[in-house]
Amino acid sequence: MLSGFKKFILRGNVVDMAVGIVIGAAFAGVVGALTKDLLTPLIGALIKAPDFSKLKFTLHNSEFLYGEFVNAVISFLLVATAVYFFVVTPVNALVARMNRGEAPPDPTTRKCPECLSEIPIDARRCAHCAQPVMGKAA
Repeated sequence: MLSGFKKFILRGNVVDMAVGIVIGAAFAGVVGALTKDLLTPLIGALIKAPDFSKLKFTLHNSEFLYGEFVNAVISFLLVATAVYFFVVTPVNALVARMNRGEAPPDPTTRKCPECLSEIPIDARRCAHCAQPVMGKAA
């Protein structure tokens, strides 16, 4: 039983996921500090509000701290931007570079000449409009 657990834990994707979660949590802390300590005061200075976290309004003796929400939105946008530009874009470029020499797969569907719906390439009649379809390729 322990050997199965050991194999599960030491599989590459489990370890990679654990490392990603730890690094992601650390990165979120860095971005949160950047937002709270640098960007929020900078944006606040531009719009004459020193700190978003102190922004609030009162309605029927209830305080709504919308400044913290603004900080969270700014932090989310920074994390999303960083993930896109530092993870998604480079990975897409690597995948495109690796697949550069491969031929595209053969098509499995074609368009019906009558209704322009996608139909299987070997179909003799369109499933959408019942129009007979001639030949294998259109």
